[in-house]
Amino acid sequence: MKLQITHETVYDYLPAVETAQHMAYLTPLDKATQTLLNHSLQVSPEPAQINTTQDVFGNSRSFFSLQVTHTQLQVLARSQVVTQAVHLPHSELSWESVRERFRYQAHAGFDAANEFVFASPMVPRHAEFSAYARPSFSAGAGLLAAAIHLMHRIYRDFTYESQSTQVNTPALEALAQRKGVCQDFAHILIACLRSMGLPARYVSGYLLTEAAPGTVKLKGSDASHAWAAVYVPDLPEGERWVDLDPTNDRAGWPSPGEDYVTLAVGRDFSDVSPIRGVIHGGASHTLRVGVTVEPVTEPVLAARPSQTQSQSQGFGQSQSQSQSQNSSYDKP
Repeated sequence: MKLQITHETVYDYLPAVETAQHMAYLTPLDKATQTLLNHSLQVSPEPAQINTTQDVFGNSRSFFSLQVTHTQLQVLARSQVVTQAVHLPHSELSWESVRERFRYQAHAGFDAANEFVFASPMVPRHAEFSAYARPSFSAGAGLLAAAIHLMHRIYRDFTYESQSTQVNTPALEALAQRKGVCQDFAHILIACLRSMGLPARYVSGYLLTEAAPGTVKLKGSDASHAWAAVYVPDLPEGERWVDLDPTNDRAGWPSPGEDYVTLAVGRDFSDVSPIRGVIHGGASHTLRVGVTVEPVTEPVLAARPSQTQSQSQGFGQSQSQSQSQNSSYDKP
């Protein structure tokens, strides 16, 4: 599926910001299972330069600094990607064997997934997570089946409610109140998996949405999205991270669906916040975010007598959320 993404972020500051440094995770991943066709990042005021590098997890991140006084920051990212059809892998590997694989053993071989077993800034270890997870992990159960069962339970037990949490709401608090947004559900699923000794990571991205029947889809009405992934070590190399979206109860590889776009992966949201920065000035601010994800329709050419025409089709699922949950910045 070919998708076009427009992600606009606007900060209005009072008083003016004198200098600022920012880091943005707004470039979709370019990998074997998701092709990045083009990407542009426009910043106003215009920075002297934008430097794009790769972080430790393989994500593309862009740095820019502003040395001019400004009362507004506008960041506009445009991307076009081709996503791949999704399937759900088969694995009978027990969850206990995976837990034992990632226990500390002297002189054991290195596995990069070890990084995703430990607590992280927004996903702490706590007995409440293991207590919630345990009913899905019966003795001898397959890792993938147990993880998907846990995802189903979060989908059933929790209420999606915009603005019920903030970007820095602890996962334990969201677990207790049984409501939140996609970021909360992803953090809860990750915390539960890690509490069982299993590697799990955070995935940020987008989900294609469609307007309700009889209405017109508004530009900028979509949202950033977030989900989780569990590591299944007996799958083929390059296919071991299986994505789980507890917000929509969808799972698969290389993503929960062909209508998903992967931006970045990390231990939790703090690793891949779309925009963060350090500013001098701007004691207060307001934030506006608009996201549009839409399929790209290829032009249909008139067929010659000896040719036939082809057509494509797409699938979308309605989803919206408070945009302020997906951008953050740090004050000095």
